[in-house]
Amino acid sequence: MKCGGGRFSEKSTDLLTKINSSIDIDKRLAFEDILGSKAHVEMLAKMDIITKKTKAKILRGLKKIEKEIIGGDFNFNDSLEDIHMNIEARLAEIIGSEAGRIHTARSRNDQVVTDLRLWMRKAIIDIEVELSKLMISLLEKSEKSIGIISPGYTHLQVAQPVRFSHHLLAYLEMFGRDIERFKQAKERLNECPLGAAALAGTSFPIDRFDTAKTLGFRAPMRNSIDAVSDRDFVLEFISASAIAMVHFSRLAEELILWASIEFDFISLPDSLVTGSSIMPQKKNPDAAELIRAKTGRVNGALLSLLTVMKGLPLAYAKDMQEDKESVFDVFDTLILVIKITKELIEKMKVNEINMYNAASNGFSTATDLADWFVRELGMPFREAHSLTGKIVGVASRKNIKLSEFSLNDLKKIEPKISEKVFKILSPENSIESRNSYGGTASREIRRQIRFWKRRLNA
Repeated sequence: MKCGGGRFSEKSTDLLTKINSSIDIDKRLAFEDILGSKAHVEMLAKMDIITKKTKAKILRGLKKIEKEIIGGDFNFNDSLEDIHMNIEARLAEIIGSEAGRIHTARSRNDQVVTDLRLWMRKAIIDIEVELSKLMISLLEKSEKSIGIISPGYTHLQVAQPVRFSHHLLAYLEMFGRDIERFKQAKERLNECPLGAAALAGTSFPIDRFDTAKTLGFRAPMRNSIDAVSDRDFVLEFISASAIAMVHFSRLAEELILWASIEFDFISLPDSLVTGSSIMPQKKNPDAAELIRAKTGRVNGALLSLLTVMKGLPLAYAKDMQEDKESVFDVFDTLILVIKITKELIEKMKVNEINMYNAASNGFSTATDLADWFVRELGMPFREAHSLTGKIVGVASRKNIKLSEFSLNDLKKIEPKISEKVFKILSPENSIESRNSYGGTASREIRRQIRFWKRRLNA
């Protein structure tokens, strides 16, 4: 069967059928397509465009098709191009020629984009649920880790000591923003294209507000051309997914580093690592590495669809068929990554001693010393910075920590230094002094934890 076949005298070549068919991909929209068709048929009957008897026959046929798909008994046919024609053809087999009335006052152009918006609305809810589960796991791990001191880095160099909880909570903030982006995308896509038909609307007296309400949309889309040609909602979905994947990739990279022999901050469970085919000692963090790699896959999907859309004149073009393969793959990838990250977070074990030792190295409390000079000796910060740099230089040459200086040696560099300085040179004291809002002091971390408990419970 060739769509619009009355116009053509030759059958499609096998190559055209192959490139034109999307059923292997868009059959995923089967239930959304049936849902949209039910709403459309109900509205057609309300507006006396079809009879109530025809409506009943069509709905009965759609229900049978739905059962066949659920039971795995539905035959998806490549020659019928897409899910819409497959369902309509099967409906004709069940109820006869009246099946053709299902397509009154609509086009595949508005039909497919309605299906995709319905599917994406549910997909975003699934993502929000899985992200929330991950965030709860992160929050629980953070609350248990308040006593663990770890090095904070800039440029991957030890910078200042922080509580490990503080580091984990940074990812909670990222994932919180991801959820907000998805919520906003869901709100913007929640308008109904159905009834826009091919691009110009229809001459039939349809009620687009009725179908929009039935399908749970906020309202029908205002412009019929925009309704069939818009794929902003797909771009937003993939963009939000790509940003989220960047966050997952950064976390995965840290897990890989922390699990290495050189860092030895954490150990990953045997259930989430693999061995080597030749080196029996290896525990490779493949799960985290693949999270990192799959970020490129999602980023590529975004660039791919941006490129597809950039040169398209209004309204619909077949190029847009390429949107679904990308969006389905992005969704599957993101859901998998969220779930496996949750497992990595829950099952990793922290080497507290190694984290603390690393936080004590690299002159990590040098900033505290500079701040002490400003606060206690009244120095301008730039002068205090320079003086601290000299002290760090001496400590480096002597191969000692700042806390290992004798008071006499410090006084040789700056006579005004008193023994009070040693109170701020330990990682513990450094951390507790960082009590500004959002800082790493335990008081502030507990404040953050209370905030996230309230938000996640809500």
